[in-house]
Amino acid sequence: MEDVVRELGYLCLGSRLKRIGERLQADVNRLSERVGLDVQAGQYPLLAALDRNGPLTVGDLVGALGVSQPGVTRSVLRLVEMGLLEIERGDEDRRQKTVALTEAGRRAVERSKGEIWRHVEAAVVELCGDLSGSLLDQLNAMEDRLGQMSLDRRALRHKERGDG
Repeated sequence: MEDVVRELGYLCLGSRLKRIGERLQADVNRLSERVGLDVQAGQYPLLAALDRNGPLTVGDLVGALGVSQPGVTRSVLRLVEMGLLEIERGDEDRRQKTVALTEAGRRAVERSKGEIWRHVEAAVVELCGDLSGSLLDQLNAMEDRLGQMSLDRRALRHKERGDG
């Protein structure tokens, strides 16, 4: 069957990017499950922002991640439920809330860095590092390569070889 999104090219660029993003996140989720981390791929940037910058307000997280405030709030609340984040109210302005990693959150970040992030980064470099041509050509190549081997399998291969 014809891949309509692919065939329509630039007309469906947003749908195409979303499809690739969802595929990559699903692959990272499988890798997270495999190593026993109950963190979704879409939550990793938030954890990384807090790891890099220390406690931040939701507004700061929105700016750091470039996503909507409701999306950040949902992720923060889910990670609070999981015990990885805590929300603190400001001493001077009680309306001001700051989000911070808990000790469990810091341990999850350290495990993620060692067992997931570096291998995913190596797998993405392998997947995209030598792409050339138009954006659509690059997306075609990327999807073709993901069809040949998923991102999680590529990341596991880097992990097993110790080169990621």
